[in-house]
Amino acid sequence: MMVLYSGTTCPFSQRCRFVLFEKGMDFEIRDIDLYNKPEDISVMNPYGQVPILVERDLILYESNIINEYIDERFPHPQLMPADPVMRARTRLFLFNFEKELFIHVSVLENRAETDEKVLENARQNIRERLSQLAPLLIKNKFMLGEEFSMLDVAVAPLLWRLDHYGIELPKNAAPIQKYAERIFSRPAYIEALTPSEKVMRR
Repeated sequence: MMVLYSGTTCPFSQRCRFVLFEKGMDFEIRDIDLYNKPEDISVMNPYGQVPILVERDLILYESNIINEYIDERFPHPQLMPADPVMRARTRLFLFNFEKELFIHVSVLENRAETDEKVLENARQNIRERLSQLAPLLIKNKFMLGEEFSMLDVAVAPLLWRLDHYGIELPKNAAPIQKYAERIFSRPAYIEALTPSEKVMRR
């Protein structure tokens, strides 16, 4: 059985929980206290971070790598496009999300150690990037069109945490809010939330 070591408030762990519940398969989630991590976390992942997926002698870390593995191992429903060109484009999009959005999420996750100016800069960057995605979601139900995909999985934890991070989107980003509600209403999304995540959004 797959075991996911997951932080109860970690946006990257939430991505993996979401995919596991979308697939509806057998797995175990082990909750890790991010402020008091067990020693074996650093043994399994040299960067000392969750999520970590363990299946027999395979150990994986990094949420996008874990999620692609789960998707290939359990192809239904498929979350990466079948077409190689679209799959490559999706991977590029995921890479851009990490570089342009989630780099700022990491800053906001470490709020206690960061000064207010740096935090405000991170919030502003996220606001701008999400606003740029809004036109895409006027005509599309999801990031890649009608089909729910790994891109939606990747961005969902950030959209859930906007209030929690103190980010208010501008009016022209209304399509993003509607899109977020479509994701949040998925049964797998609701199942994958931890009690600590549920209270992040009213």
